[in-house]
Amino acid sequence: MLLIPCPNCGERDEREFSYGGRAIKYPDLNALASIQAWHEVLHLRDNSTEVIRESWYHHSGCECWIEITRNLMTHEFES
Repeated sequence: MLLIPCPNCGERDEREFSYGGRAIKYPDLNALASIQAWHEVLHLRDNSTEVIRESWYHHSGCECWIEITRNLMTHEFES
């Protein structure tokens, strides 16, 4: 069980959250981003075993989306 640090509610059980996936920086929609840039963002993600940024939705609490940094090997949250 993960204890996720919510900035509004404090540390909470992972069952109160919905996983939103990796926090991805998408190409700028206002600029003419190439098809290759979108292809790389959507389909060519690295399978990292280190630290990643994730999005979580606190559905049983403050109902906010939060971004956190988590170590995938130890499941420790860094921020």
